[in-house]
Amino acid sequence: MTHKLSDRINKLSTSQTLAMAVKARMLREQGKDVIGLSLGEPDFNPPPFVKDAAIAAINDNYNAYTPVDGYADLKDAIITKFKRDNTLNYNRSQIVVSTGAKQSLANIAAAMISPGDEVILPCPYWVSYSDIIRFNEGVPVEVKTLLDTDFKITPEQLETAITPKTKMLWFSSPCNPSGSVYSKDELRALADVLQKHPDIYVVSDEIYEHINFVGGHFSIAQFSDMYDRTITVNGVSKAFAMTGWRIGFIGAPDWVARACTKMQGQVTSGANSIAQRAVIAAMQAAPSQLQYMIDEFKLRRNLVLKLLNAITGFKTNIPEGAFYVFPDISYYIGKTIKGKTISSASDFSMLLLEEAHVATVTGEAFGNPDCIRISYAASQEKLTEAIQRISKLLNN
Repeated sequence: MTHKLSDRINKLSTSQTLAMAVKARMLREQGKDVIGLSLGEPDFNPPPFVKDAAIAAINDNYNAYTPVDGYADLKDAIITKFKRDNTLNYNRSQIVVSTGAKQSLANIAAAMISPGDEVILPCPYWVSYSDIIRFNEGVPVEVKTLLDTDFKITPEQLETAITPKTKMLWFSSPCNPSGSVYSKDELRALADVLQKHPDIYVVSDEIYEHINFVGGHFSIAQFSDMYDRTITVNGVSKAFAMTGWRIGFIGAPDWVARACTKMQGQVTSGANSIAQRAVIAAMQAAPSQLQYMIDEFKLRRNLVLKLLNAITGFKTNIPEGAFYVFPDISYYIGKTIKGKTISSASDFSMLLLEEAHVATVTGEAFGNPDCIRISYAASQEKLTEAIQRISKLLNN
């Protein structure tokens, strides 16, 4: 029998972050002591008040199907969060709750991208952006940014990338994988370019909003002339350490939110009932209640930068948010290490896994072939051991 899959699925790449996690798990099953620095998953537990809310929801028998776009009182809590943290005013019809921010992004793409539409992606970008766009027959337009500019797109680069086919700009701040945070002035400069192109919409992925070391987060939708053109994506996976709970949400113009609800209604319907009740508690919490996590992530960032910068050939910027470093390792491309010729960042990342037993992710997955992503969502002891292994491998 011939197994004929669709052209659409055949063209879809496997998530490189998940693929590396699988390879690391296979080595562990062979008895190897692999330190995983590939997944973007906090090593904390959710706050107790979140878990208590979930237990209460179970005891209160929240078992039935949920509204496609989310419980009304959860939407109210999200509205309060947007106003408190971002000075953004939304109503219920502008909020859509989904099974994770990844589904929020997939909904947006399905609702807004037509065949041939171009979507500008500042590189590096989160690993799934490009394939989500391609899956919906859009055309990713990659704009390479530089370590010297903290991997941020400049207004001049944005203007140059725009064509008559440009439909959207997608970016994250704080950025996965670079940890870069766009300031208010930097976002204003990008918004000024977009004012000359009123038919271009923006997806602002702010899932790492609270993991921020510069003392403040600014949303591009806060500019009055960008509010009606911006879809703000957020969720609880990162700052609240709720990756497995699978709740994300958007704040968007009404017509976009309705279209996303329509799409979601045909795919998954409403998100998990118990998780939604727990997220109400998360949204009501003051961001200061998460400070213990942020403080620890900053200590780890500083540790990782210190250790990496002591290794010949690693070039890093100073990430201002999230929990990643994105070092340039182009120094090693073309070299032979342990009998293996390094022709790409993928080769380098695989070398670290097979020889040092440290799992990272190739920068090629994020649109940058000169870098690798290292997650510091691990203990300081694990991070120190991992980078010592890398240093020993490369110095030998």
